Amino acid sequence: MKCHQGIGTRAARQRVNRATKINLARVEFAAYPHAVASLPNATPFPIPVRAKYSCQKCPGYCCSYPEIEVTPRDIERLGRHFDLEYKEAEERFTKYDPVEKVRLLRHRKDRVFESTCMLFDQEKRRCTVYESRPAVCREYPDSPRCGYYEFLKFERAHQDDPEFIALT
Repeated sequence: MKCHQGIGTRAARQRVNRATKINLARVEFAAYPHAVASLPNATPFPIPVRAKYSCQKCPGYCCSYPEIEVTPRDIERLGRHFDLEYKEAEERFTKYDPVEKVRLLRHRKDRVFESTCMLFDQEKRRCTVYESRPAVCREYPDSPRCGYYEFLKFERAHQDDPEFIALT
């Protein structure tokens, strides 16, 4: 039975209306993220990435990235962690990149990589401020697979050594 609007059956029209409502809700929630928190059983958009790797055996590859950008909020969080004023935390843990006009975490020499973030424990190969780490570290990686982890799996298979640690 055709409906008078030419869309098709009533069921088809209801599916279209439901899809439209869902898309409108996604747009609204993206524009007003606080609205999601107020709804019972609401899932925030986007749905978090499910990791398909383990950081437990990684030597801290992401901590060796030369440019780990931090925000004022990150600096404030680090300051609270170490009981420091904002300016002191900014001077102690970051440096200014005049080209990019951003603040970056300071580095220090490392025995595995050329250098790592100064907040990285080079003996345990773990972050010393994990609970207070910068937002960029909290969000990494932004995909289900870590590039280093995939590279490490590949190298271990080809070296026929399950303990092999690839450094490049």
